[in-house]
Amino acid sequence: MAENKSLVIIPTYNELDNIKKLVPDILNRYENVDILVVDDNSPDGTGKYIAELSESDSRLKYILREQKMGLGTAYIAGFKYALQNSYAYIFEMDADYSHDPLEIDNFHKAIEDSDLVLGSRYLTGVNVVNWPMRRLLLSYFANLYTRIITGLPVHDATGGYKCFRREVLEAINLDKVKSNGYAFQIEMTFKAWKKGFRMKEISIIFIDRMKGKSKMSRKIVREAIFMVWKLRVNSFLGIL
Repeated sequence: MAENKSLVIIPTYNELDNIKKLVPDILNRYENVDILVVDDNSPDGTGKYIAELSESDSRLKYILREQKMGLGTAYIAGFKYALQNSYAYIFEMDADYSHDPLEIDNFHKAIEDSDLVLGSRYLTGVNVVNWPMRRLLLSYFANLYTRIITGLPVHDATGGYKCFRREVLEAINLDKVKSNGYAFQIEMTFKAWKKGFRMKEISIIFIDRMKGKSKMSRKIVREAIFMVWKLRVNSFLGIL
């Protein structure tokens, strides 16, 4: 049993250099935190490395998938693992150090009187480092667009640094969540909000990856554009 413990879910695809540093950074700093790496058969050997490392540390868990299946499905697999293994708090976190592991303490403090804590890049201005202006404007206005269309009362609905109480994930039908990328983040937060869970944003500084390649694509952007309208219509119809 892992009651009152946290699980940090980290999806990976070709993140070997980053994960070699990130895993010990988290495990050595936080005694009550486990890590679950969900790897999509990385050609660079990320999954193999994690599987071997886990043999010497029981707090490191892994799911190795046969092919690249996307961010959303990776998190859904991680959520189901967390619920099956009785974790109290479940984190989403990128592998590339754009999400500072030092913030985990702040998430734990914020979740004490919340059900979902969102790491926000736009709560106190624009806290993004190393992004080209085009990418920054796309992200900023995507969040403004999301807020206008859905009514979701948060500054950063597309961010991927989050902490859920297990009760939130238990209340959402995970098998019906089919989106990926930005759309996945919007959908999960929207459903938690509509089910009446307490949400809180905390300000984080997002630093663009130093190693590896971004997974952003036009397909991810298009999916998010249409997802917000789908959520609005489904909410009006009482379908969540």
